Amino acid sequence: MTACPSEFVTLAGRLADAARPVIARYFRSAFSIDDKADNSPVTIADREVEAAMRAIIAAEQPGHGIFGEEHGRANCDAEWVWVLDPIDGTAAFITGMPSFGTLISLFHHGRPVLGVIDQAVLDERWLGVAGRPTTLNGVPARVRPCPDLAHAYAFTTAPELFGPDTRPGWDRVAARVKRTRYGADCYAYAMLASGHVDLVVEAGLKPYDFGALAPVIEGAGGVMTEWSGRPLTIQSDGRVCAAGDARVHGEALKVLGA
Repeated sequence: MTACPSEFVTLAGRLADAARPVIARYFRSAFSIDDKADNSPVTIADREVEAAMRAIIAAEQPGHGIFGEEHGRANCDAEWVWVLDPIDGTAAFITGMPSFGTLISLFHHGRPVLGVIDQAVLDERWLGVAGRPTTLNGVPARVRPCPDLAHAYAFTTAPELFGPDTRPGWDRVAARVKRTRYGADCYAYAMLASGHVDLVVEAGLKPYDFGALAPVIEGAGGVMTEWSGRPLTIQSDGRVCAAGDARVHGEALKVLGA
């Protein structure tokens, strides 16, 4: 995999820095909430955060593509494409829960090579870059060992987000793990990278939902793939399985495909 240039890593940090004051201004304050076509919520904070990040990318790397949840695609056939989720976990954000995050990823020829999970109000930033160890606020983050599903603490955002074709897979996994937890959005993956969670299984994600997560998980020693076991790309179907221990990941994939 192509190494990610250091100036792009620095740029990712500036994008996260630009998001923070906007998020701080709106978090736990009064603001309007709209529903998108898929009935998911969106706020002025989502839109302002993404607009601020896109402006920086356009000024500093005008040849790069941008794919954002709120403002769409631009130049996405470029070699390098920034994929942005200004507030992953908007429902958590609007209910005052700090389990949301800003997701910033950089894809190279369709593969995620850089990821940032930034939790502005808790001052936590996970940085994953292909070929480098993942860090949390500059300190190495590491997954924990787990021998099998029976010992695993597993997360998904909400069971109802699975469709009729994917819900049975999650139900089989949930029946085999030690504990299931819900509702953390991207923060569950951050906790996996820091060794507090063992497994996250989801479906229906978009590139802006998973692009930043894979480099963070992998750089912390974990595994994150499609349910098929194939590496995640910008074309992936949104069914993802992330685990801190390869043994758990392999067992989960077998159960999901049973």
